[in-house]
Amino acid sequence: MKKIAIYIHIPFCDHKCIYCDFYSIIKTENVPGFISCIKKEISSFDNVMNDTEITSIFFGGGTPSLLDPELIGEILDIFLKNYILSSNCEITLETNPGTVDFHKLKDFKNIGINRLSIGVQSFNNEELKFLTRIHDKQLAINTVEDGAKAGFENINLDLIFALPKQSLETWKSNLEIATKLPINHISTYSLILERGTILNKLVLDGKVKMQDSDFDASLYEFTIGYLLEKNFFQYEVSNFTKKGYESIHNLSYWGHKNYLGFGPSAHSFLDGKRWWNFSGLKHYISEIETNGNAIRGEEILTNEELLSEYVMLALRSNGLNLSDLNKIHGGEWLSRNEGYISELINNNYLLESDNFIKFTDKGYSLCDEILLKFK
Repeated sequence: MKKIAIYIHIPFCDHKCIYCDFYSIIKTENVPGFISCIKKEISSFDNVMNDTEITSIFFGGGTPSLLDPELIGEILDIFLKNYILSSNCEITLETNPGTVDFHKLKDFKNIGINRLSIGVQSFNNEELKFLTRIHDKQLAINTVEDGAKAGFENINLDLIFALPKQSLETWKSNLEIATKLPINHISTYSLILERGTILNKLVLDGKVKMQDSDFDASLYEFTIGYLLEKNFFQYEVSNFTKKGYESIHNLSYWGHKNYLGFGPSAHSFLDGKRWWNFSGLKHYISEIETNGNAIRGEEILTNEELLSEYVMLALRSNGLNLSDLNKIHGGEWLSRNEGYISELINNNYLLESDNFIKFTDKGYSLCDEILLKFK
């Protein structure tokens, strides 16, 4: 039986943060129509999901925790009642401080959510104000602690580094607070400019100055070392975990496994074919009501594209198993990159052991640049 991961995009937000380029809206009058349509969209994939085992369900956004637990439960029930879920199926809800309290978190736990991914971003009030988050330091701490009290044993925190004017000391303080909380997973992201965001316009207008790349890299290298000392090991470029709490959902993406995405702007990947939905909520609802799906475009990946993605995703995460690579895609890639791989190993960017290669800490810090040079 095939295994598959599920992504549900909930587009509603309290407001739009200055750095965010994910599809989201701040109006909620279309929530009932959205819930109805996403249930229709899910059911339209019966022919796929009836022959698969679901390994993970991820409610992302947007801000899924903005909705009432009963509404999230309506969507989740479709999977719980109609399809096969693995015995350890990971069910994640992206959660923002300021949208939940202990009782609401308890309700999310009761409907079947078993993992929280909390968008803290920073524990520094000035940084939170700059990022236009709706919470402060204490509310962020309270949200994590309430999640643990509500019974969540699997909690991730999102944090952003290399903010304008951020110092090493400020970033270290963020990590210190995070690692003292009842969590077992941390995702850290460098602040990057995305076209169309408020932050991008502020930079273009000269009102905000981004950190230089060298300082960004130094914060990243510090993060790797600091979190390792706190028993969080790195298993992907941006992700750190305590042993046994690697995200099953993320590993599906990085392992180039099949996944289905539902909701506006969601992407899917199944047996070498990728497709994506319309973004606008009104357009999404109209397409579902008219056609039963909201697919905007699709592509069938070539063998070379599949190979390139497989290698890139593996090296960005736990590493590339050369035996598996040979079984799935043959030995051509290894042959044409053998010299470059040897160079990377000799310069301590890659480690090789038991027919397996992976980035060192030094290699992780330059992984995007290194990956571009593979043939």
